[in-house]
Amino acid sequence: MILVWFIAILVVGGAACWVVARWSTAVCRWIALAVTAADFILSLALWIRNYPVNLLQQQDWLRQVNWTWFPDAGIHFHLAIDGLSLLLVVLTFFLGIVSVLASWTEIREGVGFFHLNLLWVLAGITGVFLAMDLFLFYFAWELMLIPMYFLIAIWGHERRVYAAVKFFLFTQLSGLLMLISILALYFIHHSATGVYSFEYSDLIGTSMPLHVAIWVMLGFFIAFAVKLPMVPVHTWLPDAHTEAPTAGSVILAGLLLKTGAYGLLRFVVPLFPAAAHWFSPVATILAVIGILYGAVLAFAQTDLKRLVAYTSVSHLGFVLLAIFVGNKLALEGALITIIAHGISTGALFVLVGALQERIHTREMDRMGGLWQTIPRLSGAAMFFAMASIGLPGLGDFVGEFLILLGTYKVSVGLTVAAAIGVLFSTLYGLKFIQRAFHGSNIHHWELHDLFAREVVIVAPMILILLWLGLFPQPVLNTFTVTMDKLQQTASQQYQAYEGGQQ
Repeated sequence: MILVWFIAILVVGGAACWVVARWSTAVCRWIALAVTAADFILSLALWIRNYPVNLLQQQDWLRQVNWTWFPDAGIHFHLAIDGLSLLLVVLTFFLGIVSVLASWTEIREGVGFFHLNLLWVLAGITGVFLAMDLFLFYFAWELMLIPMYFLIAIWGHERRVYAAVKFFLFTQLSGLLMLISILALYFIHHSATGVYSFEYSDLIGTSMPLHVAIWVMLGFFIAFAVKLPMVPVHTWLPDAHTEAPTAGSVILAGLLLKTGAYGLLRFVVPLFPAAAHWFSPVATILAVIGILYGAVLAFAQTDLKRLVAYTSVSHLGFVLLAIFVGNKLALEGALITIIAHGISTGALFVLVGALQERIHTREMDRMGGLWQTIPRLSGAAMFFAMASIGLPGLGDFVGEFLILLGTYKVSVGLTVAAAIGVLFSTLYGLKFIQRAFHGSNIHHWELHDLFAREVVIVAPMILILLWLGLFPQPVLNTFTVTMDKLQQTASQQYQAYEGGQQ
């Protein structure tokens, strides 16, 4: 039942925040913090309790709940957790705490409704990471959309409605393509077996011709590629990031983008191994284009939020590359990059939001010399910027290095192109620090340095990146059995397809 509690605590807590805020916004904030902290503690306890023995010896799932929901349609309320989803659930609740703390003073209007949407979008994300019935997965996927739309449209900045509508249209239309593919897979499975089922374990291995598998796979792929985001379906991201409140940007960068990567890992490759193998040259080329394009566009920005947003396009290009390279090193690198990017980019958005609260601008041209007046905030920003560009000893470096090693075994050309993207990242990182914090304080800023609440946010994120950079083995051990199963499933299905063709 712990998996149900993960979601139920967030849903009930969000409703409680909305009601209590009518009398006390302070109590509302503390309820939201307590709810996210409770889920984080539960997920961390689950990880510690099962590490390393149960995680390394799991046969199926660490925990699962499987109730029949609509038996005639083959729909189940099936939640399950393994090493991959456990790590992402822990990340979700940790960044949930960060989001609540980051919005503590920023959100002053509609506090109760804000926290309702914040906690419910976290509930939707948790459902995506736990759902093992494709109908339930799609339900959770769509549940993420509406609260995030409200977070951007109501509490965002100047062009918030435009950004929210653009986000809604991109994600809704791509989600409809995934729904069509889910239904197609559902009926194809029925025609082959005589059984109606949305169960993940039933649908794996569904036999279909390659040309059919490619079209069905593309429906899933486009939905996940939009969320990732992949060039050229990334254009919603910079606007959404720029206009969203700080908490919205943290959730977008740290979690919503990761649902796209998770979908590719969990569904696209295992369900459609032959189609994924056929499509991998296209996907890897698009990934490298995203790495280079995102880095170049990040360097061209003067708005700090847009700069950080475009770095996500570049970093998640590495994840897409790793998934379709598909060997062990690349997949391990993808996992580390997913987690490290969520921490480093989430922290950068928190610090940019803190700066905007103080100086009411995100334009680097109006900054400069900030190190003289806010040295602790400037030092923290430099640390996370260095993490983002892949400084050795920090988590992002480990992830990108493993991805490059794995890619080298498949294609030297792709490896060289992706490595050039790493070099470009150095340019935007140095520009960010030099233009915003170094130089003379020509605007005569006199600002308050990091508050205690902000130190509480930033300090654990620094420690996590150091841990991932210096000793990532516990994270890799948590993922290794799940990774082996995903690879083995895809390999077996591909071999079965090849045998059928012969």
